[in-house]
Amino acid sequence: MNRVRVLQVALICAVIAVVIVTVTTVVQAMVPTIAQASTTTGTVGIPKEAGLAIGAGIAIGMAGLGVGMGMGSASASAIAAIAEKPEVFGRTMIYVVLIEAVAIYALVVAIMMIGLI
Repeated sequence: MNRVRVLQVALICAVIAVVIVTVTTVVQAMVPTIAQASTTTGTVGIPKEAGLAIGAGIAIGMAGLGVGMGMGSASASAIAAIAEKPEVFGRTMIYVVLIEAVAIYALVVAIMMIGLI
């Protein structure tokens, strides 16, 4: 498979992951709230907790999308550099780890948002 095809497959997988995370988060946040609202007031609204849950899902999903795309290109370049010159292994792994740090930051932000619920 050529590089463009690999990036297309990675992008499709990342979009599917974003959708799954967002829908799961929204459903988990809305089910108890909808049940409570419909039994007490008879109306259903979108509470603040649902907005935080959607934001957390989008934060981790979009970060995963960006990290996946960056990791794919950086890792491919790192492997090519290591194949030509094995002594650059340490430097190339630093670049890959720095990209992964973005996903960890997004996870921390999502956890902090969920902590507000």
